[in-house]
Amino acid sequence: MIRISALAMMLCASAAHAAERPWQLEREEDGIRVYLAEVPGSKYKAYRGVVTVKSDLPHLLALQEDVSGSCAWIFSCQQQRLLETKDDVSEIYTRFEMPWPVKSRDSVIQVTTRTEPDGSVTRLLKAVPERLPEEKDFVRVSRVDGQWHMKPLSDGEVEVTYEVHTEPGGSVPSWLANSFVVDAPLETLKGLRAQAEGR
Repeated sequence: MIRISALAMMLCASAAHAAERPWQLEREEDGIRVYLAEVPGSKYKAYRGVVTVKSDLPHLLALQEDVSGSCAWIFSCQQQRLLETKDDVSEIYTRFEMPWPVKSRDSVIQVTTRTEPDGSVTRLLKAVPERLPEEKDFVRVSRVDGQWHMKPLSDGEVEVTYEVHTEPGGSVPSWLANSFVVDAPLETLKGLRAQAEGR
């Protein structure tokens, strides 16, 4: 329990730092707003996507907790499986497809779920690349810091925010990095909304 509490404190500090980033609106499409921000010491930008979904919080949480099924709406996801769940902490292994000639990536993410005083739910995301041995045909994502935040609104809707900064490992062309930070939040939130609203 001490380990989990210490981890939660560390992730909360990371999330607070992310909230202070100088977000700039990059694209607004189909009711989804995508923001980008520079991250000191990294050549990769952080991204934030925001959308309002006509659904309720339990349904959205259930869609995320269907780990293998959620791969269908997560951008670039090839395969996903749950490694372990203990209390409010889960570990998830994911494989990502990349366009040729970039080598496919995989990641191990620790997800810490917390309920906020206002009834919203935050899921903090942190890479734990050493959790599994590296796969021969994949480049392991070395760092992920991010969060999902789902806030119920008064009119039967939920505001969903998806925010991530990634160090993808290996070499990634600038054109792919620049497109990924927009496409990842945009397409993931489109997919989640479609599942939640039965589109």
